[in-house]
Amino acid sequence: MAGELTVAIGGLGAIGAHLARALDAGVEGLRLVAVAARDQDKARRTVAGFGSAPKLVGLSELAERADIVVEAAPAAVFEQIAEAAIARGRILVPSSVGALLPRMHLVARARETGARIIVPTGALLGLDAVRAAAEGKVDSVTIETRKPPRGLEGAPYLVENRIDVFAITTPTIVFKGNAFDAAKGFPANVNVAAALALAGIGPERTMVEIWGDPTVTRNTHTIRVEAETVRLTMTIENVPSDENPRTGRITPLSILACLRGLTSTLKVGS
Repeated sequence: MAGELTVAIGGLGAIGAHLARALDAGVEGLRLVAVAARDQDKARRTVAGFGSAPKLVGLSELAERADIVVEAAPAAVFEQIAEAAIARGRILVPSSVGALLPRMHLVARARETGARIIVPTGALLGLDAVRAAAEGKVDSVTIETRKPPRGLEGAPYLVENRIDVFAITTPTIVFKGNAFDAAKGFPANVNVAAALALAGIGPERTMVEIWGDPTVTRNTHTIRVEAETVRLTMTIENVPSDENPRTGRITPLSILACLRGLTSTLKVGS
């Protein structure tokens, strides 16, 4: 197919496996050619029934195989996937957007190599509106995230401060600060806040509240923007993934929509 782009996926968990199946089922202009996963036996089982099974490779080899590299792995290996993709001048689509905030040198490196970093909307409502508002004067951007306590388990900030999420029985604020600090303390939980910060006024001015809330069953984000041109208040409730409660079910669908936009003749949204 003329203009076809090849895709490689790093990680075959709740996000990567769903995305891989969708690509294998057929998306015009896109072809899945490679995947990487920590559990290779499980990965082989996942792709065994595919119509066109992708190559199972190492993380750093993904960029050698494809035009687009999708990062859908634990934040701990983000840099390994991202650096290889950027060095080869590929299109990097990260799901661990929170891991990008403390590594903005990768953006400068991408300018040198001709690579592109495209952040999908993910669980964030109204990203286009936030980006448009940021072209003018913005007074404040805040995001309040509420998750079932088990969805926050293992966050470095909670471990360091000895906060036991399973002891939370009423809605409890566990973090308040800017998006940069939130990304360091909750690398698996603040991808929405990170995307908001990158679209808007930056991670140091974007304020974040994180709540462990046993009364909610969905990952809930409320965003408030005060700008010269608009006042925005947006709430989205994402159904957590069965495989990983830290991830919303909408996340792989958002990445798929992002990939479609790279090849679509008609693309809606800026």
